[in-house]
Amino acid sequence: MSEPQPTAVPAETRPRHALGPAHLVMAGIGAIIGAGIFVITGQAAAMYAGPAITISFGIAGLGCLFAGLCYAEFASLLPAQGSAYTYAYATLGQFVAWLIGWDLILEFLTAAGTVASGWSGYFNGLMAELGYPIPEALSRAPFDLDEEHLAFATGAIANVPAMALVLVLTLLLIIGGRTPTTFKNLVVALKIGVILLVIGFGLSHIQIDNLTPFVPEATDLPGQYGWLGVLRGAGVVFFAYIGFDAIAAQEAKNPQRDVVIGIVGALIICTILYVLMALTITGLQHFTHLNVPNPVSVAIEAAGSDLAWLAPVVNVVAIIGLAALVRELLRGQSRIFFALARDGLLPPAFGRMAGASRTPYLGGIVAGLAAAALAGFLPLAILIELVSIGTLFAFIVVCIAVMVLRSTAPNTPRAFRTPLVPLVPLLGIGLCGAMMYVLPADTWLRFAFWMFIGLIVYGVYGMHHARAPKWTLVRDPKA
Repeated sequence: MSEPQPTAVPAETRPRHALGPAHLVMAGIGAIIGAGIFVITGQAAAMYAGPAITISFGIAGLGCLFAGLCYAEFASLLPAQGSAYTYAYATLGQFVAWLIGWDLILEFLTAAGTVASGWSGYFNGLMAELGYPIPEALSRAPFDLDEEHLAFATGAIANVPAMALVLVLTLLLIIGGRTPTTFKNLVVALKIGVILLVIGFGLSHIQIDNLTPFVPEATDLPGQYGWLGVLRGAGVVFFAYIGFDAIAAQEAKNPQRDVVIGIVGALIICTILYVLMALTITGLQHFTHLNVPNPVSVAIEAAGSDLAWLAPVVNVVAIIGLAALVRELLRGQSRIFFALARDGLLPPAFGRMAGASRTPYLGGIVAGLAAAALAGFLPLAILIELVSIGTLFAFIVVCIAVMVLRSTAPNTPRAFRTPLVPLVPLLGIGLCGAMMYVLPADTWLRFAFWMFIGLIVYGVYGMHHARAPKWTLVRDPKA
């Protein structure tokens, strides 16, 4: 008898409230709009793309579109546990799943550190406006990267505000309850509102000289400016789209139609907002001055007294929004630890729950301490690039997994099927792979070292203790 084919989850196990296309688009916008636009735009423009960072956002959005359509097919089979880790386990096996799980640990840790570092920039800006500036020795990483991507000492001790934020949120996550949905919606509304304010009032103040040349001439340094710099910038700003896969995990009324509308609609709207925001920022302040954790407020301050009122508004909203995102990233990291421990790939202690929020406490503590160290001692450039390479790698695996599943289980019922397979997955692999390829060599070395450590952990513990996971993806005995 042939191997039973996996089937979709029975309808009675799915959420009762299915969403239409408009609600999916709004859910996608809420999931996507986050820290990326507030933190990484200036750094990517200053180091790689110049004003053409607007083009980089378009390229990154297109890559997300192809990967998102692949995510959606798996989410229709594993709606309750949709992640690159479970998708890889279901199609490519335990070893590849471990590599993805280990990669996701890197992604969430560095993402939390990145956002916390950006939060510190806006917090320091607000404190300076209030007359209580924080000394640079206590608000910056002890080393940074120069134009050649070489490390140099800054003379600082650590980014203390960023570390304090992560540690406080870790404690609250372990002992506290869930974040109310109303508060989450309010934070999303505030972030979108301030983006519209910056665009609406800032576009009329841009200086054309700041946007000329739009694509700066390439330097002798690899990937700095020119069209190669635009592509490298796309790999860096890819972080701004993290969260789009949440659309694929939603229950849709008409999945085959509505999920496509939700993903495409949300990505188009967010890309337009990102492009306009990037154009405004680089038009207000020359891109060479935007390599800072708080580029939006720095750009607004360059506009002079006409927009002076907007800078504190941006700082306050960024502080609230970025703090909320750090909490969600820490929570997501602890859940990755939980999933790996549940399947025997990490010790059981990482899966033990505690607190009103039922958060895996050991995983939460480890994640919090690690993220705090990253935020306090690593420069923003390193953190952003590690987030990007880890995320792009996970997306490539999902695109590969779709093609594998179409071959191994072609007749499995799916609520949503990725259109134009294998074209869409191949385009996702090609575009995400290109953005990975042009990232700096030292980023690749750090990523390779992290994955090497993962291989050691798997060889010493995971492969000897792993057990078959309990998924909601079931198999049809009649197949």
